[in-house]
Amino acid sequence: MTQDFGAPGQSNPPRGLGRLLSNRQDSGSRGYVVYVASALIFGVFAVTLYDDGFLSASNLLNIGRQAAPIAVMAVGMAFALAAAEIDLSVGSIAALSSLVAAEAVGGYGFLAGALAAVAVGAGIGLVNGLITVKVRIPSFLVTLGMLGIVSGIARNMNNLQSLPIRNDTFSAVFGAGSLGPVSSLLIWIVVVGLIGHLALHQLRWGRHVLSVGADRSASEAVGINVDRIRIAALVTSAAAAAFAGVLLAGRLAIGRHDLGENLLLTVIAAVVIGGTNLFGGRASVVGAIMGSVIMAMLNNGLILMGLRVADQLIARGAIIILAVALSMREQRER
Repeated sequence: MTQDFGAPGQSNPPRGLGRLLSNRQDSGSRGYVVYVASALIFGVFAVTLYDDGFLSASNLLNIGRQAAPIAVMAVGMAFALAAAEIDLSVGSIAALSSLVAAEAVGGYGFLAGALAAVAVGAGIGLVNGLITVKVRIPSFLVTLGMLGIVSGIARNMNNLQSLPIRNDTFSAVFGAGSLGPVSSLLIWIVVVGLIGHLALHQLRWGRHVLSVGADRSASEAVGINVDRIRIAALVTSAAAAAFAGVLLAGRLAIGRHDLGENLLLTVIAAVVIGGTNLFGGRASVVGAIMGSVIMAMLNNGLILMGLRVADQLIARGAIIILAVALSMREQRER
């Protein structure tokens, strides 16, 4: 007897997609955790750091601006993790793309600068995906090696010198501008989040990404091109990282070889805290964005508390360990 997943008269979805539906239902209850954690952290900082200006409009806006590049990278990383892959090169891609954008803006305009940077990132993601799939090397190792390669290219690109961006339109659209009282960076969070959420949950491609992450064998059995999905997930992650580099360049009006390189741990923590499974099959774009806000709040609060950079790194590392432990525990329970 077959299990009926659909309405009368409709054919049953393949077993792989049936598992996908189950995974998506399992993520529903956990999705509220990130909102509760966000509210608790905000409340604690609001009380303890009230005299330090945590609740000031300028500081809250600063938190949103800090969260923007993290959120964009986290959305891309969510797709990679959903397909049971991982991209460790996102920080170096963001740095290189900021330099590419700064170089292209001067000669071809603000839009060409942004498109060139994203194209370079997507190309790196394609290389990551092809090596992972065709050579059969785990994406963890491939992207770890690519991290070093891209970082070296970024350092050689302008001899460790920053590239200034003197295009006011680029800075206004991709970082320093605003639409009324709303920062352009916050607008980009909404745009990227909406696109990512619709792609993951409304498009067939997004459902295939989740299915491949949940069970590659079952996905192949129902006719999904698993290799193509895995490559596309890594391209998505790299392209999102490149766009995050554009936002960083727009906010600071420079391209720099180390811009965003230290965001990898923060991005992974944000994605996992937001409910994406490290082992594939489940992801939340909205959760990844909320996780990014949490990480930005933590960074901001720890700075206002006067903690050193070393202490902030310790705190972020502890958060990642806790998030991974919870993810592994949930995986064993399922």
